[in-house]
Amino acid sequence: MTVAVDDELWSAIGDPIRRRLLDLLLTEGVGTPTSLSDRLPISRQAVTKHLGVLDRAGLVHATPMGRERRYEVDEAQLSRAVRQLNEVGKTWDARLNRIKRIAEQIQRQKND
Repeated sequence: MTVAVDDELWSAIGDPIRRRLLDLLLTEGVGTPTSLSDRLPISRQAVTKHLGVLDRAGLVHATPMGRERRYEVDEAQLSRAVRQLNEVGKTWDARLNRIKRIAEQIQRQKND
């Protein structure tokens, strides 16, 4: 069984700063580039750039708030990512079990 994986989604999640942004937004509920940059070792501009990647992947959505934008995690998209990761994990578990069975069969044949 092949699992359809959203490469843009996983590319967005693959960056440690973006994962940290997701953690902060999940913990705090909402955040602005300014409030989030106060909690990270990167500039407000860098936070904005990372949030843009997360937004394009559908993991966060922004609401204008004065001169800033307020970001929240899109929990449905995050749940989709978790389901994909679980499916990929199951696929790899099955592959590794198959490799193990083949290796055990080869070992038994050598011992015969």
